[in-house]
Amino acid sequence: MCAEQISQEIRSLPAHGAGDGLRGQGSALWSLVALAIAALVIGPILAVGWVALHPVENIWPHLLANALPRYLANTGVLAFGVGALSAAVGAGAAWLVVMYRFPGSRVLEWLLLAPLAIPAYVGAYALADFLDYSGPLQIALREAFGWQSARDYWFPAARSRSMAILVLAGALYPYVYLLARSAFRELSGGSYEVARALGAGPWAVFWRIGLPLARPAIAAGAAIAMMETVADFGVVDYFGIQTLTLGIFSTWLEAGNAGGAAQISLVMLATVGLLLALEKHSRRRARYHGSARQPRPVLRAPLKGAQAWLATALCTAPFAFGFVLPVAVIGWHASANPESWFGPGLLRALWHTLAVCSIAAVLTVAAALVMVYGTRLSGRSLPRRLLPLTTLGYAAPGAVLAVGILFPLAALDHRIADGWLALTGHDPGLLLTGSAAAVVLAYLVRFFAVAEGAVDGAFGRISPSLPMAARSLGRSASGALSEVYMPLMRGSVGSGLVLVFVDSVKELPATMLLRPFNFETLATRVHEKASLENLGDAAPAALLVMAVGLVAVALLAHANLRSAP
Repeated sequence: MCAEQISQEIRSLPAHGAGDGLRGQGSALWSLVALAIAALVIGPILAVGWVALHPVENIWPHLLANALPRYLANTGVLAFGVGALSAAVGAGAAWLVVMYRFPGSRVLEWLLLAPLAIPAYVGAYALADFLDYSGPLQIALREAFGWQSARDYWFPAARSRSMAILVLAGALYPYVYLLARSAFRELSGGSYEVARALGAGPWAVFWRIGLPLARPAIAAGAAIAMMETVADFGVVDYFGIQTLTLGIFSTWLEAGNAGGAAQISLVMLATVGLLLALEKHSRRRARYHGSARQPRPVLRAPLKGAQAWLATALCTAPFAFGFVLPVAVIGWHASANPESWFGPGLLRALWHTLAVCSIAAVLTVAAALVMVYGTRLSGRSLPRRLLPLTTLGYAAPGAVLAVGILFPLAALDHRIADGWLALTGHDPGLLLTGSAAAVVLAYLVRFFAVAEGAVDGAFGRISPSLPMAARSLGRSASGALSEVYMPLMRGSVGSGLVLVFVDSVKELPATMLLRPFNFETLATRVHEKASLENLGDAAPAALLVMAVGLVAVALLAHANLRSAP
């Protein structure tokens, strides 16, 4: 019997909590399973703190005196630079597409989301190639002005901290744009009309009405962009900027000091926590309320003449820089080197990516489903308190999670190998850290929040009377989940699977640190080939990664299109 039929049979029954109808039917077991999943997701973050505070070799004095000030300074400049630029570009573009009509405004409203499909490290490779001395821009300048060498003219360095800020902001501004656009739309059009009637011009309406009311959304988007900047590895490694993430790699892989890497990871966690605290502190006393009535939609004012084309240019620029430029440069390299599509290792990297990311997506969504359902079913306070903590993995950088995952898994691996050797006399080798299992676990922890958000939102949209219907028809907790909830949650669960899969495909630092020897994914192949200045061989893998990213952007645009007024 389907969920719709069950709902019709008991439409007259009183509503209860989400888990009230099934509570007591194995709820203790579901609660234990939910706690186990929470421990699995939170465990790596706790492990980072343990290893950092109990290192084999304490290098805190060296880090504090030499490395950390440099790492923190570079990380801070990048984070705040990207946050400020993303906020300006994202909020400005959102205001223009919401408030005005100009040539291409309807199309640009969705095209401005496209840079989300481009990993920041791919944008860095494309920009450096385009601006390099041997790139098309400088070649065209030399031919146009008759310059003979770099001594004849000045040109900004293609790989610098300022260029890294531009690349990261070009890839991350859509976070601000998406939230700001929703905030501007949700405000009543009457507020803007009253301001105009009182003599406020366009700038005054933006500064006094739109910006203050949308400030929480803009701050949240900027905080996401800053956290992604702190977590970035591909851009800073390619541009040679010594940040906290790069410090983890160099301390662990080059200096061979795992404890020092854990100590830097702990500093990174503190930095991310500080960013979250600052975002909440910035709006702790502010209260933003909309009208209780249905708000009047915003009527877009038409722009004419030079103003219209200026608005088109301002909205086209971030799309061109964040999407068109990377796609054009990478696409040109792929077409100029068609043999790279048949290069050794590309098909293997594609297979590894599809296999590992698919397994990670299924396990992550399944774990989120069990965690959320078990928490709702049990009614106990501990699972409810732990559920928000499971989202910390999304805020933790991939390099930090790699540190927190590898040490416990390595210890478990050695115990399993020693026990098996004692029982059988055969050494099985490293079963977890010597395979892709650690990579899958890293993806699960890193993107559990994505799956949990999709699943929890789906549960919240289902009528609370359905558990009572399931009980009246003799269904167990598992039966209610499979026969009642799942048919109604297929869309949300499918979206969660796709989003986790796409994020896993693009994840670079955790994959670099945890992959087995000679194990390539599309992301690691792109990074390794580009690091060797071989964009021709990196281009096919980069195009595949971007194509997968476009799927997520299409889903995001579709969801926003359905919710748009």
